[in-house]
Amino acid sequence: MIEAVRIFLIRILMILAQVSATQNAPAYGLFPADDFRVTTGACGDCATIPQALWFFKNETIAVPRVGHPIAGYDPQLRAIVDLQRWNALTPPGSARDYPALVWVGSPQVIERAWLDPRGEQLKTVREVSGFALVPRLAANRAYYNADSTAFFSRRELRLRGQKVTSQKANQEENSFVARSIWPSDFRLDPQAPLRPIAARPQAIREFVRSEPSGGAQSAFATQLLWQRDPAAAARRAGRPLIGILLNGAQGDDDEAHGGHFGLLTGRVGEQGQMHDWLIANYYALDSESEKGIIAAMLPLDSYLADLNSGQAWYRPSYMLVATLRAERTAVHLGSALARVFNQFYRHQFVYQHAAANCTGISVSTLRTIGWQVPVLGPVSWWKAIAGLPVFAVTTGSLTKGKAMFDYLTEDQTRLLPALAFEQASADLLQLVSGEATRALTPYEELLRQDVEEILLVRIPQLPSSRAWGSYPVAGIDEYHSRVPQDPAKQQLVPVGPRPFPANLKDPTSPRFKPLRSDYAVAGYATGLLVLGGFVLRLLWRRRSAGLKPVSKQRDE
Repeated sequence: MIEAVRIFLIRILMILAQVSATQNAPAYGLFPADDFRVTTGACGDCATIPQALWFFKNETIAVPRVGHPIAGYDPQLRAIVDLQRWNALTPPGSARDYPALVWVGSPQVIERAWLDPRGEQLKTVREVSGFALVPRLAANRAYYNADSTAFFSRRELRLRGQKVTSQKANQEENSFVARSIWPSDFRLDPQAPLRPIAARPQAIREFVRSEPSGGAQSAFATQLLWQRDPAAAARRAGRPLIGILLNGAQGDDDEAHGGHFGLLTGRVGEQGQMHDWLIANYYALDSESEKGIIAAMLPLDSYLADLNSGQAWYRPSYMLVATLRAERTAVHLGSALARVFNQFYRHQFVYQHAAANCTGISVSTLRTIGWQVPVLGPVSWWKAIAGLPVFAVTTGSLTKGKAMFDYLTEDQTRLLPALAFEQASADLLQLVSGEATRALTPYEELLRQDVEEILLVRIPQLPSSRAWGSYPVAGIDEYHSRVPQDPAKQQLVPVGPRPFPANLKDPTSPRFKPLRSDYAVAGYATGLLVLGGFVLRLLWRRRSAGLKPVSKQRDE
């Protein structure tokens, strides 16, 4: 009997050890890191499409190993139609497609490290080495400084970068050149008490704006909003999840008050770790970012804490996290996002600040797979119609006039990151709590069944020489109230083009769909032609009428 109990306990301990190992094993979102190999975009034997590899020819990426299914695409369909067809044929849970690539940035990772107060040495459980940073990009106007060292030296760290060996005074010296620095205490708090809020967009906005400057200088915080039962927190470790991330406004760029938006998937770490969650960062491909950002699916620590491109160096961030009892809805979302990325890299559609920005692409993906995030509608068609010619004349730019038209006529949930975050977060709370009044789609019904907990997270801005950011604007008028009226006082960051190679363009790809402003300009042009023809006809009639009396006098 005693021997049987001993064997039983050993088996339980082995199972727990396997679960713990799974929870702590390196991963890219929902996928084990061992299912990928680390390479660069210059690899000649990757199954990833060449258009995607071109953007990362000088970057470290991870690509799925042979035998793992990669998200596909239909080259002859528009991205949204391709996604609709795939979604109709692929019930959630029936496919587990891997992203074609993950941008990891650096080939090596150091866990459990501590930086000395002078920022010169890095200590791990195994060794002490020198510490250095990747160079600041020339266009990046602010960077790591003494405030950064003071912040990081007080906590355990996780770093991405590369070990280097150099000769100094006839001795070898090892150093770690960091590319991203992640505070290990940035994790879901397992002791966060339940503090429900109303399932309304305004309540989400109040959380975002509750701290001064949107929490840029506040502490990292976790707030538990909803749980299926009191035991849900104890089951959190290892659970799959869906996340919605909102970046705030930058303090030194008047074009970035709207913030940024992304969707993510992954699993909760054993102690609530979140660094390896995978976020889909849709970003402009046809221009060179001053921060070195490239649109990609990438780990959350790289997205937020890369020394040049990390969003946490520029502004505070906010995240809604829904843990799940099953991974089917998260896998389905991740597969859809990866499929859209294939079409994006191929230039089947291009990034547009109104019609197809980070928010619009993400929200359209959610709606296409069945999560009907509420539609707020446009700001004003009348303002757009009246304002296009006026704005084009006053600015001397038809392009700016068209952009204004597209902003004012776009669904605000697809346009502004803050509004998308509020609407989607509140809608999910309504779905799981039974407050939703609409008929649920199959995907929404699965969400209602699977979500175990919903948490809100505030991520502060990392200290550096950069100005502190704030919460993002939630409307066009609020945006204009922040931007200096005098153009000379506006802080703008010019970026250069990134021409897409002609040989990578697919001739079978459908043409770009015209913008609403294209139709508006065509309408104005048609109206002007009609009006011009009417005026000319009227003038001709008057001229003809005026000539007849003179002719008669001469005849007499």
